Amino acid sequence: MTPLTQFKKMLTLAVLITLGSVLGAMPALGTSPAGVTTEIFGVATFGDIDAYTKTEAWKANIDTKGASDLHVLRNTIAPGGTFGWHSHPGPSLVIIAAGTATFYLGDDPTCTPHVVPTGGTFVDQGHDVHLVRNEGAINLVTVVVSLTPQGATRRIDEPNPGYCPDIN
Repeated sequence: MTPLTQFKKMLTLAVLITLGSVLGAMPALGTSPAGVTTEIFGVATFGDIDAYTKTEAWKANIDTKGASDLHVLRNTIAPGGTFGWHSHPGPSLVIIAAGTATFYLGDDPTCTPHVVPTGGTFVDQGHDVHLVRNEGAINLVTVVVSLTPQGATRRIDEPNPGYCPDIN
């Protein structure tokens, strides 16, 4: 490859990067939480879990292979605060202890808000890119129990998927 060819390729790459940045075509960096305080109640490691129970019409099954970390925490999100776009490597059970949570799913091109009031719950299956915001006037308080692979980061920052351009 001649020096002129190398120069042309480098110049083309620089122009594409600049153009992509200007047009917003390049993927954004992960979005950070804002206005969030987290209190960790406990983190513990469990070996393989094989728990099954059934009583009349109710049943539960937790079956893991390999060690898992269980996280129990409380998040307080100030009005206007956000968790930022993120995902988790495992499932989370979420209780809305106070306020109202509004969450958005990264794979929803309509950017439909899902509103969960005090006393409500939702399950995050894990690996779903989402954003939770406090769009209310009082603190949003969530209690969360998450199960993740041992040693994995519980929260993974994700780029804004672009469906909700005004939501950070």
